[in-house]
Parts: sequence; structure tokens; C-alpha cells
Amino acid sequence: MPSGIMTSTSDLRTTVGTHRTPATTKMAAGRRCLEGRARGLRPRGAWQIGPSQWACAPGRGQWGDSAGSGSALLRLVVLAAVMSASRAQAAAWDTGPRAFRKSWLELLEGRVKRQKLNPERGQKLQEAAVHLLRSHQNLDELLLEVEGPRCEKLCLSKLIDCGSSEGHTSPSNAFIGSALQDQASRLGVPVGILSARMAACGVGEICQAIGPPRPTELLDVEQRKKLSSLIEITQYLVANSMFCRLSFCQELWKMQDSLVLEAVWHLHKQNIVSLQELLERHSDVQALVVWLCRSLGLLCEQVEAPSPSADVSVARAVLTDFLQMLVLRGFQDPAEGRTVEQEKLPQVASEVLQSLLDSVLEALAASEQEGPEVPGAAQCWLNMFSGQLYSSIITTDAPKRFCTHALTQILTHSPVLKASDAVQMQREWSFARTPPLLTGLYQKLLVLLSPEELLGHMQEVLDTREVNWRLVLSCVSTLVICLPEARRLIGDWVARLVARAFENFDPESLVPAFLIERQAALEGPVFFPTYADWFKVGASLPSCHLCSLQATFGSARGPHGRSKKALVFLFTFLSDLVPFEGHQYLKVHVLHPPLVPERLRPLLTDYITLARTRLADLKVSIEDMGLYEDLSSGGPTQPHSQAFQDVEKALEVFEHSGRIPATVMEASIFRRPYYLTYFLPALLRPRVLPKTPDSRAAFIESLKRADKIPLSLYSDYRHACSAADQKKPESPMEKAEPSTPGSLGALEAALGTFQAAVADPAQEAAVSAHVAVISERLLAVLEPGDTPADVPVIPLDVLSPELGQPQQEAVGLLLTCFCQSLVATSSSTPPQRQGPWVELFVRLLCGRAVLPAVLTRLCQLLLHQGPNLSALHVVGLAALAVHLSEMGPVLPHVDLGPPASAQGLSVAAFLDMLLPCRTGESLLLCGRFCTAAIAYVLCKSPSASSATGHGRLSPRLVKKFQFVVLRLFPEAQEPCSVLGDIPWRPLCLPSVDWTKAALHLWRHRALRQLLKEREFELTYRDWLQLELGIQPQADILSDAERQDFHQWAIYQHYLPEPIAEGGCGGDLEVACRILTEAMIDHCQSARGQEHLENPDLVRRGQVVHLDILCRLQEMVAELELRQSGTAGRHFLFEVFRRRLQALGSTVTVASRLLRQQELLLHKRILLSLPPTVLFASLQGQPAAVDCAEFLHWVNSELRNFCHGGALTHDITAHFFRGLLSISVRDEDPSLLVSLTLAAFQTECPIILISALLWWPRLEPVLTCQWRQHLQRPLPRGLQQLAEARALAWSCLSLDTAPLTPASQPSWVSAAALHFVIQEGWREPGKKELQWLDWQQEEVLLFLLFFAMTGLLSAQLTPHEVSDPLRAVDVCVAIAECLQKKRTAWLALFQLTETEAALSRVLLQVASDQHIRMLPLAFFSLLPHLDPDTLIREDAFLHVAVDMYLKLVQLFVAGETSALPIQAAQSQQDHQRDALGLITKARGFLLQSIPRCPERSCLNMVELLEASKDLDPEVSAALRKKLPAPPKLDPDLYQEPRLF
Repeated sequence: MPSGIMTSTSDLRTTVGTHRTPATTKMAAGRRCLEGRARGLRPRGAWQIGPSQWACAPGRGQWGDSAGSGSALLRLVVLAAVMSASRAQAAAWDTGPRAFRKSWLELLEGRVKRQKLNPERGQKLQEAAVHLLRSHQNLDELLLEVEGPRCEKLCLSKLIDCGSSEGHTSPSNAFIGSALQDQASRLGVPVGILSARMAACGVGEICQAIGPPRPTELLDVEQRKKLSSLIEITQYLVANSMFCRLSFCQELWKMQDSLVLEAVWHLHKQNIVSLQELLERHSDVQALVVWLCRSLGLLCEQVEAPSPSADVSVARAVLTDFLQMLVLRGFQDPAEGRTVEQEKLPQVASEVLQSLLDSVLEALAASEQEGPEVPGAAQCWLNMFSGQLYSSIITTDAPKRFCTHALTQILTHSPVLKASDAVQMQREWSFARTPPLLTGLYQKLLVLLSPEELLGHMQEVLDTREVNWRLVLSCVSTLVICLPEARRLIGDWVARLVARAFENFDPESLVPAFLIERQAALEGPVFFPTYADWFKVGASLPSCHLCSLQATFGSARGPHGRSKKALVFLFTFLSDLVPFEGHQYLKVHVLHPPLVPERLRPLLTDYITLARTRLADLKVSIEDMGLYEDLSSGGPTQPHSQAFQDVEKALEVFEHSGRIPATVMEASIFRRPYYLTYFLPALLRPRVLPKTPDSRAAFIESLKRADKIPLSLYSDYRHACSAADQKKPESPMEKAEPSTPGSLGALEAALGTFQAAVADPAQEAAVSAHVAVISERLLAVLEPGDTPADVPVIPLDVLSPELGQPQQEAVGLLLTCFCQSLVATSSSTPPQRQGPWVELFVRLLCGRAVLPAVLTRLCQLLLHQGPNLSALHVVGLAALAVHLSEMGPVLPHVDLGPPASAQGLSVAAFLDMLLPCRTGESLLLCGRFCTAAIAYVLCKSPSASSATGHGRLSPRLVKKFQFVVLRLFPEAQEPCSVLGDIPWRPLCLPSVDWTKAALHLWRHRALRQLLKEREFELTYRDWLQLELGIQPQADILSDAERQDFHQWAIYQHYLPEPIAEGGCGGDLEVACRILTEAMIDHCQSARGQEHLENPDLVRRGQVVHLDILCRLQEMVAELELRQSGTAGRHFLFEVFRRRLQALGSTVTVASRLLRQQELLLHKRILLSLPPTVLFASLQGQPAAVDCAEFLHWVNSELRNFCHGGALTHDITAHFFRGLLSISVRDEDPSLLVSLTLAAFQTECPIILISALLWWPRLEPVLTCQWRQHLQRPLPRGLQQLAEARALAWSCLSLDTAPLTPASQPSWVSAAALHFVIQEGWREPGKKELQWLDWQQEEVLLFLLFFAMTGLLSAQLTPHEVSDPLRAVDVCVAIAECLQKKRTAWLALFQLTETEAALSRVLLQVASDQHIRMLPLAFFSLLPHLDPDTLIREDAFLHVAVDMYLKLVQLFVAGETSALPIQAAQSQQDHQRDALGLITKARGFLLQSIPRCPERSCLNMVELLEASKDLDPEVSAALRKKLPAPPKLDPDLYQEPRLF
């Protein structure tokens, strides 16, 4: 084997195996080896140690395996001794004879003799050897100690330098490893140490190639190649255990000044040595911190400096890995075990991060003073705190601890500002004025902290450290804006601070509370309650109970109201703030002062005087403050501008409450200068008054009635409005184009430049810049108060849309510019090739500050001034509507007021509403607008699929286009040829032929294809809805033309068309059903949309469209002829039943009113059709009339909406006319009518009762109709009704009682008597009721019930009864008569369906409301009856308690709130309310219960349970009255003793 190459590991094992000799033999061998080295020779086979014994194990600070055999350990000790004494021995061998010194053999032999073998010597010897070896790992010194011939140095740089002449073309890693082993063998050092030093030298040479003035921390391409080769070799050495990381780290740190971060990062990424291990091996902590801060700062500058993208990506990766390591090691869990070296790393990481963050904060502070530019290093470092930073360490808590530490460092950085400075300057620290880099840093640090943790930590910092108030308050603003859930917590935090301050009387807690509250309020009421609201009434955040209880100084519950000391503390604090306060906060304190007891008013007076003095020094007048002024605005608001905002707010409050706002009333008294000088002029702006008064007109009239408007000012306002009404409207678009100086003139100039750029294709790239200029000029035109916060709904008054003068002119300029630009570009370029200018301009119009004004102006133009629009404006506005509809999902909805839906209308639906088809003019405008819009969309996407049309076209717009074309152009009703070109360019000409353009578009292939889509079909129902909206008196078609069009549309177009395509499928009944539903829907919606029409065009009482109603009558008549003689359900009642089921229950008053309105429409439609539609057919032999559906409709629905127990005259007469008409079809009409009326006595008695009521008006009509067919008397059933009326009149006029016919039911006679009594009381002299004694008991019971229903009707609708007191007298007289006859009349108040015919008939006659209101009738009668007689009746107590409980339930449910209850005891009694009646009933009941016999208290268990919750006192009285349970033997209740 050559002398330069080491033996292999197997040779080593062989050598060690052959030298298992005693220690003395080994020492001799060692001496011979040493002597051989002194002569420059190496004995063959001696001390041939392989790399596995010398190389340092990866990750460990030792050589080889310390737990090896005893011979290996002994060789380590010998080598250490040789290395330590080599220099002295060499000198002795060279200078003198060997006799002067003792040999190593003699020394060792003597020591061996003196020491005995010990079991513990092996462990101690191992530790001593390792310690000795670790103390001599300096490779330079080690090589100097070992003498030998000088050999050439192995230079790795030549092996990795591909450009060197000495380098190898393709160096072999195995060859390099073998050469390193040979070199280490010749030097006598471990190969791991040698390779580590060589690798470190290579890294150093690569880094030093940058040069002494090192301006970069990155490598160039050539250096990266060299480093890659070196890393490849090093990876081989590591893999073969020929590399010592410990030595490598030490050698690298010797070259610290030339070390480059990218090189270190590559060593980390390629697993040569990790960043953590490398930093841990540095001996000087402070030097390491300085080096890291300088290197990382330089690298951040290089990231932001112009450089190749590859270098930037590498630099960002280096920064990310370093930052992750620093965060992970600097903020790891303190409980984790660490070595001595690892203890340094957390300190280094923490100091580095803190130093870099300090430098960033200093750079931000310097940039605000010197200029807006922030150094690139600071920007880069802040940008590194992103989600990528935490991606690999998110499983630990280190990022959260780092965020907490960084937040503490930020809040406490440079605490030079005092709290007084913060009070003065905090307005400049809002979110909008804070540097974006700082707010971005806050947001990035808050990612891992919950709002609760964050605020808790901020409170801890405020309590324990001096803080920088600017940074603290800017952090609060960031929280309010960026974390919605933190807003409530901030309110709670402020409340806790206030509570703690007043508990301890500590101003140190009150100062942060006021600062934090004001800072949060600076962000606006959208994000946080205003300071004024907080100061006077407390915060109004959800779940913020502490805010509403503690932080309220305007109520007695406030913390200042507990004691005089607390009040003095508050005013002392506020007085100390006065020299530093801004005017807006002083205004709040003066106008909304804390609530103070009368005896302590001097404290408040002193403070008010001090605050007013300070306001005077600031030259601020408190009288000019607005009623609803927002104190979070940036500066003082001009009174004129604030007055307009106050007017809008006052109108909003007035619309919701219907009353003059209290703030306005207070201002009219206590702030009269502002009220008269600013508020009233802003309210009384001259305008064209609407024919139907709107909310503004109603508000003005309310103020006038309250004497809050001077008569002269009101008179001037009315004259100015009259003058405005007399002016003729100008062309609506041109009148908004005056050339004005100032900001409006600048906007006009910018729009002119924009139009020129749009017209020039060469300037297409500059369009976006022009739009930006327009946006800036537009914001300058709009006042600050015109920029609302982001709201989901835009309120808009369509009846009288108004804009301020600047808004009106600015929006007029914008719309004119858009229309002119679109038409100008379309003359040469089709819409699909016009570039992005349209989308950019539309986005400008959709800005939150501009969109409300744009929509208001569109409402003015299309809805109110449509006929005056020119063709240019129609085309431009149609295109704009297309784009606005396309952006609809991201735009807020439009609120039209209470008649509209609560969610408002989408922008597309709002634009569709602006195009009503009501009159001839609106129909023509709608046709032109729809033609232009559809043509624009088809030109915009000529080759697109139908999905594109779905997104850009409103289906309602397409349907209106079809409706207008089919209605106005008869040629469109015929089949037509299909055309291919789109008529867009002709629309842009000044003289456009709209008829030709519409018909051309109607025949277009793309439109015909689009109309096949179900979404765009004009169905039969859609056509009816649009046709019903036409006002016949203002229609463009004549009556004959309209009738012809209806005939064609129904019978030729929609009736034969399949149902799947929107037609009726040839079924006439389906056509009738759809038409009926459409008429009802139209009538229901007409009331909600009446404010969109001209009220003069809507005739009062017109419920349905007469022409469409005529069509329904024709179709129903034809349908009856087709279905003659066939049984079946009538379609009308199916429609009615389905619609009523859809309405649901009638629990609330609103639902009952809606159901009543629906029923009135049903009845109106029935009355307009032939009366025979109420009857299905004649069935059986003898024939019977089938009207079950009508009877069910009357019993279930119509019965509940009639007063007095009878139907109205119109439906009653309609029914009997139909009955007579259908009866003449039978062989015996008289018998058929009589049998039918006899059946009604059990099936629908309310029909007969209604006939009795209206018989004087029914008899001549029915007699005339009957004699037209038959020359004979009326049928017997009708004659009996006449006889019942005659008998009733005879009872009232004669002194003797006539006999009651046995064939008449008692309730018929009672009903006739009831109606005759009502009519008789209206005649003078008819006042006696002696005939009651002659009537049967059953007749009297029915009569009493009918009289009570009359009484309830008088209370529900007093205007329908002439004398309600007479109704009480009649009821009392009948009840007294029944008492005389000892009849159980109290059963009338407990009707059930399971009892006798009395209850069944009464429940069929009376409405559900009358049944529920029986307690009112009961307690209205009690005061007039003898109480002793009542108490003697067994059922009285049960009925009285039941009626009282039901009366209380009615009051709780609110059903008695609007009833004018009349319980007259004498002629002087007044109208009493329900509560008064309940009080009297309760008193009567409590007095009566003790007097009732015990037998009347039986069966009261259920009532006792109910009364316990409703009235405990009544329940207690009843329990006292109940008999005590019998006393039983207590032994009966004991368990038996069985054993």
C-alpha cells in the first residue's frame, strides 16, 4: 500500500485484532511509532486508524464512538498525549542526547505500577480523553504540533473551480474523499476536521470573491455554480462520515466578515449545517446579533432595489427561512429543554427581531417628517410578515408569542407623547391617515391573535408600561375597521375602564377610556357609535350591557350618579381636558351635559362656563351646530351643508314615526337662530309640488300646524313653488350642462378631454388615465356630506326625485358625456370593438358616492321627463341601463319607501320600473328604449351564446319589447321572414325611424332565437299583467282597436298556443282562470304602485280594467254554453280557494285586512259576471240546485267579513237573481226555489237572514224577474220571508202578539224582529217593547243574540249604527224578559258546535270576530241588570269568570285596542276604553264572588288554573269560595305496616 493512502476499515479491524497485547506492549509500540515519525518514516501497520474512528459524527461534538473498546480508548489517550508533548520531544531529539530525559516507556511503566485496575477507571478515562481532545481541536495548532515532512496542501477550491487550469474536468467525489483521507493520514488528524476546514475555506473563498466593499448579500451566477459543486462534495463527505459539522461551524465564523447570507442559506437548504446549529456555534452573542441585523437589513434593501427576478425570489426565500427560524427559536416554549449552546439562540433571535422592528418603526416615523417615501428595507421587512411566515411553524405557539411580543414592542416604542398630546392629535391618527405599512403590520400581527387576547394584552401593556399613544390609538382604529367582532369588545373594554376609574377614582383609567372611545368613534357611525351617543346615552352595540349601564353620563344610572365624590371626579376630569379638547367634543359636553342632581347644578354650570369660554377662544359658535351633526367628521361642517343633512335625517325620522322629531322641536325653542337661519331655508326649498303630498310636504304642513314656521316664510315658499310649477320643462339633458367655473368647470373640461380620447383610437391606452382624472374631479364637486357610507339599500323618492344643485349638474354632465361618446364611437366602430372605455366609465358611475345621484337622475329622466328625451339620449341611456343591470349583483338595492319590499329592488328591477306601460307616451318611450337596449346587447355579443344574453339582458325588458311591438304594429302579428343584420348604426343617427328599427329587430335571427328561451317568453300571464296596466283613457289605441287587439291576443295567439310555451293549450277554462288571477293580482299591486303613476289618471273606484273584464264576461258566457248540463266545480271558486289558502291564517290585524281586501276583490269579480256562475247545475229528480261551492265560500270566508250578522245587499241580490234564473230551467221553478231555501235553513242560514234584512229592496227586483218568466206569485219560500217581516212589524205596532207560523224556525222570526226593531228605532214614537212578554222563549234567545251582535257591530263600526245606546237598551230589555221567564239565557255566551240547534245556527250566522267579542257584550249588559237576580243563577259565576278571562286575553292580544267601548249607565256616560271596562268587570267580579252560592262554584278547576296566570287576585277569591275538602282520617294516607 502506498504511504500516502490510509488503509481501509477492514485493515484497521485486522490491525487492531492482531495487537491485543498488554498495556506495556502497546506503549512500546507507541514509542517506536513516535521515533519513526521523528525520522520522517512511518512503520508499516502501526497506528493505521480509519476515518470511522476519527471523523466527527454528524450533530455531535465528539470524534468517533466514545463507547468503543478499551484498546480504541487507549489509542485515543496515547495520541492525545503525543500531540500535547510532541513539540518538547522533538526539541529534545534535535538538541541533545536522549540520556538526559526519561523515555515515555519509563514514565508510563512507572504510572502503571502505581495504579491498580478499577472498574470505574474506564468511564473516567473516557471522559478525560474526550475533554482533552476537545480542548485541542484547533486545526492550525494541531498541525504545528505534528512534525513531519512538508507536503503540498490539498486545495478544494481548485477542485470546484471549473474555470481553473488546475481543476479537474469532472472531479470524482470518491477521489476527493480518498485524497482527504490520505492528507489526514499524512497529517495525523481526523479526516472530518480536515474536510470541515477545507469546506469552510472553500465557502470563504467563494464569498470573498465579492470584494472588500461588500454591497450585497447575494451570490452571482458563477458563485452559485461553485458553491453548488462544493456542496455536492460536502454532501458526499457527510454521507460517508468524513465531515465534522462542529469544526465546520467554527471555521465559518472565523470568516464572519466575509460570510454571505445566501451561502449560509444554501448550506442550510442542502442539509450541510442548519441555521440553528450554525448560530448556536457562535461564541459572541452581541457580535452575532450585529452581523445578523446588518446582513438581513442589506438583504431587504436588495429585495426592494431593481434587480433580476431570480435574485429577488432567492432573497425572499432567504429572508423567509431566516425569519421562520428566528421566530421559532426566539419564541419557543420556555419549558422545552435546551443545551448550553441552545440557550444563546433565543436571546439572539429575540434581539435581532426587536432591533429590526425598531429600525422599521424609526423609518416610518422619519418618513412622516421628511417625506412620504418609506425606505425599501422597512417595506420589505414588513411585507415578510405574511401567512407564508407561519406556514411551517403553525403547529407551535411560537408565532402567537412572537405576535404578542411584537405588539408590545410596537405599542411601547418611543413613548414620548403624553396623554394631553393624544387628546389634541388623535384625529390625525385615524385609520385613513395612518401609513398603510403600519396598518398592514397591525393586520398581519393580528392574524394569530383573537380579539379577546389582543385587547387583554393591550390592557396589560397600558397598565404596566409607558406607551406610544399614537401607535396605541392607530391600533384601535385598525381593530375597528378590520375586525368587526372587535367593535363590541372595544365597547366592553371602554365600559370596564370607566367602571374601574369610578370605583377607584383613578384618572389613569378614565384617560384611556375616553381616548379609545373617541378613536373608535372617529371611524364613523357605520363602524362604531358616535362619541355623542356614547357620552349621553351609552354605546348601542349588541351584547354591550356594560356600555349601556356604565359608560352613560346622560342618565341617572351612570357611574357619576352614585355620589357627590363621583360627580366631582367627573367634572374635575372634564375640566382638566378643556385646554386640550377639540371643539367637537366640547359641543357634545355642552349640548348633552351629564345628568346632575339639582343640588349639584353649580358643578355643571362651572364646567359649561369653562367649555363655552374655550369654544369662544377657538372661534366656534355652538349655535351653528347641526341637529344631527356627525362629530366623527374630519373638521367643522359648514352650517349650510349640515342643514341639508339635518333636513334629510328629520324627514327620515318623520316618515317612520309620523311625528315631528323631538330634536327639531327642541331646536325651534332652544336653538332658534340655527333653526330659522339654516334649517328652515334648507327645508323650504322651492320645487314643483307633487299632486299627492309626499313626506316632505307632510312634514312642512305638520310644522306649520305646530306654529314652527313663520307665516311670511311659508307664504314665500308657496309662491316660489307655484312659480316653479308654471315653468315649462326644458330638454331634460341639456338643462344640466351649464358651463360653470371652479370644480364643476374642471369636471367639464376633464369630460371633454375624455370624449376626445374615446373618439381617437390612437389614445385608447390613455382612457383609463382620463377616467381617473374624472373621478378625482368628480369627488371635488361632490361635498363631503354627499359621500355616504357603504349601505345595502339606496333610499329614493320616485314621486319627486330631487338632487342638490352640484349633484344635478355633475350627474347631468356625466350622462351627457356617456351618451355623446357612445353615439360618436358607434358611428364608426361597432360596440363590440369600442375598447374598455364603457366598462371603465360605468364603474365610475357605480361608485358609492355617485350611484345614488345617477339613479335619481335616471328616475327624473325616464319616469318624469321621458317624452322630452332625444334619440341620442334614449340610445345612450339604454346602453347604460344594460351595463348597470349587468353589474346588478354587486350594487346596492333601491328602497322606494313603505309600499315596496323590505329588501328593496335590484338595480335591474328599478330600471324596469322606470319604464311603465301606462299611457301612449310611456308606451312609445318604452318601445324605443327596449329597441335600443336589445340592439346594443346583440351588437355587443353578435356571436355569443344565449347565456351571454341572459347575463346582460333583463327578461322583463325583452317582454316589454314584445308587448309593445305586438300592440303597436299589426304587421308583427303575422309570420315574418328572418333577417341577419342588427339595426344598431341607424339608431345612432339624428333622424332615426323607430318603427322601422323595431320591426327590423323583431325579425332578427338572434332575437328570434332568444325568444325561444323560456325566460324571455311573453306568456299569457305576462301579457295580461302589462295590458292591465294600460290606462284606457290615455291609450294610444282607440276603443275599437284595443278590442280587436284583445280578441286577437286571446283567441288567436294565446288560446291555441301550448301551455309549455306560455299559452292556454286550447282550454278556455284555463284562459279564464289565468285572466281572473291576473286581474286580482293587478288590483292588489295597483295600490302599492299608485305612487308611481299620476294620481289624476287613476279614477277613484275603478277596481279592474273594464275592457279585460268584458273579455272575461265573454269567455265565461261561452264557457257556460259549452258546459251546460254538466256537473263539476266552477273554476272561479277554485281560484278563490287557492288564493285564500296561500294567504295563511288571520292571526294578526294586518293578515285579516289583507284577507278582507282579497275577499272584496273576489266579490267584485263575482258581481261583474252573470249570477248563474254561482250555481253549478241542476241535478236529480226532482231537480236540486248545486251551489255547494258558493255556500262553502259564504260560510267559511264571507261570513267573517260582514257586520250585523248579514251579507251585503249586492251579493245577496246577486245570489237570488241567479237562483231565480236557474230555477226557470226546471219543470217546477216554484218548488225548486222553495226546496232550495228550505235546505238553506240548515246549510247556510246567513243567506236567509240577509234576505230578511234586505227584503224591502229585494222584493220588487225578484218579483219583476219572476214575472218575466212566469205569471204567478213568488215561490212559497220567498213568500215566507215576506210573511216573517210582516209579522215582525205587526208585533212592533199592535198591542196583541200575532201567532208565529209553525213552519218558520224560531231564528227566522227572531231575525225578522231584530231587523224590524232596528228600523223601528229610527222612527219617532216606536219606543215600547211590551210585546216581548208575548214571545216564545226560544225566539227571545235568538233575538237576544242578534241584538248582541248588533251591539258589537255598533262598537266595531259605530258609524253604521244610528244610536248605539239604543242597542244596549234593547239587549237589556230582552235579557230582563228572559230573567222573568227564568230562561237560561247565559248559555248564549258559551256556544259550542256539539250542542243543540241553537248553538249550531248561531255559530253559522255570527262571524268569528263577533264570537270572540262576546265578553264585551256580556260586561256591557251587566251594569244594567239586577245583580241579585244574576247571582242566584247557578251558571252565572262560571260564565262571568270565563267571560272575564277571555276579555283579558282579548286585551293582551290587542284586539280591543281600537274599540270605542260603550257601557252606558246613564245618559251622561262617556265612551269608555277597553281597560276601563276590564277594571269595572274585575271589580264587579270580586264583589260578586263572595255573594254567589257554593253550588255555583262547582266545576271551576279549569278556570282556576287559567285565572292563576291572568289575574291572581280573582284566582285567590275563587279559591276562598270553594268548599274545603272533607277531613279524612290521616291514617288512611299512611302506608300499611306489612311486617
